[in-house]
Amino acid sequence: MSMKNRGGGEQVSKSSVISQKWTLFLCIGCFWAGIFFTNSRIWTENESKGVVATTALEIERLKLVSEGCDPRFKGVKRVPKEIFLEVSSKTQHAVQTLDKTISNLEMELAAAKAAQESIMNGSPTSETTTNVKRKYFMVIGVNTAFSSRKRRDSVRATWMPQGEKRRKLEIEKGIIMRFVIGHSATLGGILDRAVEAEDKKHGDILRLDHVEGYLELSAKTKAYFATAVSLWDAEYYVKVDDDVHVNIATLGETLARHRKKPRVYIGCMKSGPVLAQRGVRYHEPEYWKFGETGNKYFRHATGQIYAISKDLASYISVNQHVLHKYANEDVSLGSWFIGLDVRHIDDRRLCCGTPPDCEWKAQAGNACVASFDWSCSGICRSVGKLKEVHKRCGEGENAIWKAAF
Repeated sequence: MSMKNRGGGEQVSKSSVISQKWTLFLCIGCFWAGIFFTNSRIWTENESKGVVATTALEIERLKLVSEGCDPRFKGVKRVPKEIFLEVSSKTQHAVQTLDKTISNLEMELAAAKAAQESIMNGSPTSETTTNVKRKYFMVIGVNTAFSSRKRRDSVRATWMPQGEKRRKLEIEKGIIMRFVIGHSATLGGILDRAVEAEDKKHGDILRLDHVEGYLELSAKTKAYFATAVSLWDAEYYVKVDDDVHVNIATLGETLARHRKKPRVYIGCMKSGPVLAQRGVRYHEPEYWKFGETGNKYFRHATGQIYAISKDLASYISVNQHVLHKYANEDVSLGSWFIGLDVRHIDDRRLCCGTPPDCEWKAQAGNACVASFDWSCSGICRSVGKLKEVHKRCGEGENAIWKAAF
């Protein structure tokens, strides 16, 4: 028993010695750890203070520079903001002017190219050789067909001068007027020979390299402008149907108001519905290109009469092989200009109604350029009615000779 108690006392004394040693080591370790963390915090605070101080100095320096107080630039005079704005405005204006000049030069180059190609493609007619250098005011192309001989005669008897008067109009006023027609599917057939005989008698028909057909009006329009540009160097090119009454002097005065403007497209602008239903008049086979059903066309001049400036006619001439043709001729023309910087001029005097509408306007001193019936897309029964319209709404035979363009 006494041996057990004694051995237990020795074990207790050994464990107490070990505990004292570990306690000493832990105290020393805690001491150094405290010193280490204290120094780290001091260094971090000092570094952050240094960064803050540096950033504050930089901000102050930037502020001085922005206010123009930087001592390094004391001898340099600052340019006022107004001068910067003025220089920027003038630069922008110069760029816009240069852009318009380049555009005009491109159009003139296109016209020269079209004239050269016309001369190079076969032997030019005597009219081409004579008139290629002459400057004209406007070319009026009256769209007609093989079956419209009586319509042409009614136009000759009313608003289109004939014989020496027409030639005098070309020389003194610079106005060219021609009926525009292509050829039949059987070239040289009876229809073509009849038109040739008619032209020999009147000398007022322009033949196109085009096969006639109602569904080919868009192609005929391209052919007309391309041919007219190659034959006559004019300021304006007009297309009018043969069942429309025209006051030539009023038309010339209207166009003359816009002669200083580039890329002019004049007519009665409209935006009719895109007709997707088959079998209806003016059906649009490519209706899906215009969006949802019930949408309208873009703005374009009604097809009875419109005028374009030389640069636009030259554009059509040069690009005629890649210009898309829609079913309706007036839509096609409008589509050719939709992506160009074109001035769309909406003048309602180009689409007056027949008497009494045009008569009342003439009595009020606002003479119409053109008159027709909307319900017939021209003058209804124009062969018998055109003389009456001319009598009641015409500007008078001497108006064209008194007009100054």
